[in-house]
This record gives sequence, structure tokens and C-alpha cells, in this order.
Amino acid sequence: MCGRFELHSAFEIIARLFGLSGNIGMVPTGYNIAPGQDVAIIVKVGGKNELAVCRWGFVPSWGKDLKEGYKMINARAETVAEKPSFQQAFSRHRCLVVADGFYEWKNEGGKKRPFYIHRRDGKPFGMAGLYNLWTSPEGTQVCTGTIITTEANDVVAPIHNRMPVMLEKHDMAAWLEGADAAALLRPFPAKLLRAYPVSTVVNSSRNETPDCFAPAGGEKAVGTLI
Repeated sequence: MCGRFELHSAFEIIARLFGLSGNIGMVPTGYNIAPGQDVAIIVKVGGKNELAVCRWGFVPSWGKDLKEGYKMINARAETVAEKPSFQQAFSRHRCLVVADGFYEWKNEGGKKRPFYIHRRDGKPFGMAGLYNLWTSPEGTQVCTGTIITTEANDVVAPIHNRMPVMLEKHDMAAWLEGADAAALLRPFPAKLLRAYPVSTVVNSSRNETPDCFAPAGGEKAVGTLI
């Protein structure tokens, strides 16, 4: 699964990568973004990419409250197109969740060790996602979303068996508007990723500092050179 990630890139970098124009407003950044928090997503509106803010945790139209979203922070690539909760969003409401990197925990002798995974070139990226404009019983509309996961590549596999679907730049437009979106739900090329251990400060979502993704002292990266 993907249960924690971070975004720290400047607005200008995000705008350039995703082809945003004009005033894109505030981007919800954070070093330790957790389910239930606001995330930055890219959606296609009128043929143009736009930035929107969405609560992480998908709530389907029949959901009774936002707490149901904690059960749907991720959607599996293998079943997302057919699962009733996501079927309509997969057809109509695809998005990109903006990130600089994500965290995963490796089970080592009964203890979970946190790792940070990011692009080797340091650039932010878009994770394949879905969103739904859920309406509460009181009539309040909230954007809720999920991140799609797939099987791990060779860098992530030693840490965890799943990873978010990270899309390369030339695939992002196809995901947002293409008919053959399912074909894009595959592991990201391992040669483009870097993973390394970080301190347990990231374990608590209350910790919101750059220390969350700082390399643990004396450790080496997994799957690639530091």
C-alpha cells in the first residue's frame, strides 16, 4: 500500500511539470502527508490541466461520512476498473496525486523500518489516482481521493510488495484523458528510483519536518547508487 508521502517542491516547479498556467493557488505541501489530510491533485478541465485540493481517502457517492475514506486510501490496479466503489471514478474522474517521494516500512525481525523512495533526479511526480465529489448528508461537497497501487519494482520489492503507480511525464496526459488507462497501471522503471532508510521520526504523522525524509546515518540506498 501507499500510506504516507511527501511534497515540498516549489509552486513553480509543479506548475512547469504539469503544464499549469495562471494563478494555481496554494499547493497543500507536507513532509509527512497522511490519510485524511488534503493533497494536491491534477485534473483535466476543459482540455487544460488544473490543480485542485482533495482529501486523501476516497468516499463513494453512497458513503455516509468521511471516515469511510480511511478504508479506501488506496485502490489496487488489478481490480480498480471493476470494483463498484471505484468503477465510475475510473471512467470519469481520474487524477494525478502530486508528490516528491513516498514512505514505506520494511518488516525486519518484527520491527518496521521506514524507507523513503523518490525519483533519482529529484523531480516531483504524479501518482495515478481517482477522485469523487462526495456530498455529505448536510449537503456539503468534499473532494475525496485515492492512490492506485501496483506490484513493486526491483527497488521497492525488498521493502514492500506494493508501490503507488507513478506515471512518467509522457503517460500523464494519457492517464487523465486516455481511453486505455488500465494499460498505464504498471510498476515505475526501477532504474529511475532511489530508496534509503530514514529515521523513525516519520512514524508519527504529527512529525512534520524535513527530518522525515533525511537519510538515516551511515546507511546506503537500496537498488541504486547514492
